[in-house]
Amino acid sequence: MTSLLRPFALLIFVLCVPGHAAELGDWTVDVVAKRYFSSHTSYEFGNPDPPHQAPLSRLEFPMNGWFGGLAASRKFDRFTISGELLRNMSQRSDEQFKDSDWTGETHPVNVKDVYSESSMRFEPSYMARLDADMRVSDWIPLPKGLDVRPVVGVRWQDLNLLSRDGLQVYPADPGRAADPLRGDGIRFSQKYWQYFLGARLDYDLSRHFNVPGLRLSGQVDGAIVFGKNRDHHLLRRGIRMTYEDTRGNAWHAQVGLSAPLNKHLTAGVTFEYLRIETTGDHLWTDSVEQAEQVWSNGVKVWSEQMNLMFTLRYLF
Repeated sequence: MTSLLRPFALLIFVLCVPGHAAELGDWTVDVVAKRYFSSHTSYEFGNPDPPHQAPLSRLEFPMNGWFGGLAASRKFDRFTISGELLRNMSQRSDEQFKDSDWTGETHPVNVKDVYSESSMRFEPSYMARLDADMRVSDWIPLPKGLDVRPVVGVRWQDLNLLSRDGLQVYPADPGRAADPLRGDGIRFSQKYWQYFLGARLDYDLSRHFNVPGLRLSGQVDGAIVFGKNRDHHLLRRGIRMTYEDTRGNAWHAQVGLSAPLNKHLTAGVTFEYLRIETTGDHLWTDSVEQAEQVWSNGVKVWSEQMNLMFTLRYLF
C-alpha cells in the first residue's frame, strides 16, 4: 500500500495548489460502489519441454463482487485532476475458480485431462486511478452542450484471491473418481499498472429531455500495461510457487448518466468495461523437487472486467 499512497499524496498536493477563484463544482468528492459481473482475471502457460503444448495449465479467477471507496476531483482553468481509491467490500465471488490442465501424460496434448472448480474468496484487494483531462472546447468547435477532453492517467489494481474447498475431476477418464480439494487451495496475488491515454466526453441531455441537469458522460482509452502475478499452491507438498512478469495493453470504455438531487448532490450510474492482455515470462519454483525454471512458451495473462458503478457526488 505504501507505493499506492505516494501518487495520492501527490494528488492532494496538486489539488491544494491555488488556481482561479473556486466556483461551486470545482471541487467534488464521490462515494463510489462498483458491482463487478462476468469478470475474471486469468493466466496460462505452456510446456517448456517437448512436446511444448500450450496451454499446459490455465487458471481462471472470478472477480464478481462489490468494490467501494472514494473519488475526488479538482477543476482548474484548463485542467481537471481526479483520483479514485477502492477496496473490495465482498468477501466471496459468486462464481467458481477454474483450474484446467492438458498434461499430455496419458492422452493427446490437446485433450484436457485434469479440471477442478473451487469457491473463491477475496482477500484485501485494491483499485486506484489518477488522471488529468484538458479542456479544448475553446480550440476545437464542438456542438452545443458537448464537451470532449483528452485524458491521460494511470490505473492500478492489486488483486488478492484465495481458492477453497474444490473438486477435481478427470474429463478424459470419465470412470475415474473425483478428488475433493479440502481447505485453502491457491493464494493468488496480481498487480496491474495501466498507463492510459484517451478521450472523455460530457453531454447535456437536458436539452432533449425534461430532466434538469441530466448529463451523459463517457470515456474511451487505451493503455500500456505491466503486470506481476504470484501464485502459491497451498495443497502441494513443500513450497510450490509460480510467478509471471508480463507486458501488454488494455482497452477501457465507460458510459453513464447523472442528474442533480439538489444544489450540492448528484447521483449517477455508469457501465464500465476493461480488457487487459499481456504476455511475458513464467517462473516456477518447487522446494520438494528443488526446481527453479523460467520460460515464456505459451505465457499469457489476461482479464475481462465489467461493472455497474453507482456514485453519489458532493459538489463544493
